[in-house]
Amino acid sequence: MTQRDSLKFRFVHAVQRRMVNPVARRSNRLIMVETTGRKSGLPRQTPIGGRREGNSFWLVSEHGYRSDYVRNIQACPTVRVRLNGRWHSGEAILLPEDDTTARLSQLGGINSVAVRAAGTGRLTIRIDLDAG
Repeated sequence: MTQRDSLKFRFVHAVQRRMVNPVARRSNRLIMVETTGRKSGLPRQTPIGGRREGNSFWLVSEHGYRSDYVRNIQACPTVRVRLNGRWHSGEAILLPEDDTTARLSQLGGINSVAVRAAGTGRLTIRIDLDAG
């Protein structure tokens, strides 16, 4: 990672952690992923963007393996996703070989624009949702 990417990551991470995420957690309208903290074992909720396609939910992490929620997924891939105010359980699968640029084009929306602009090491994630 270049020095510029490192500075960009630290700035974006700090803004998200201290400003965006606390506000987003209060909104029932935003999509959230809930992981299990890899150190604490406690539920951790992170606002995300993406799209549901059938029984899968697709997203692109803007900081890839540097994202805390991605590290949590590596430790425990069982997650929950809040869609339209309702929680769905599932299993997260990291897809490092996926073309994130093409995936963001498929997903569309303002989140994809933000991920392109702020991302420093993107990673595609598919969450296979449990039936029910």
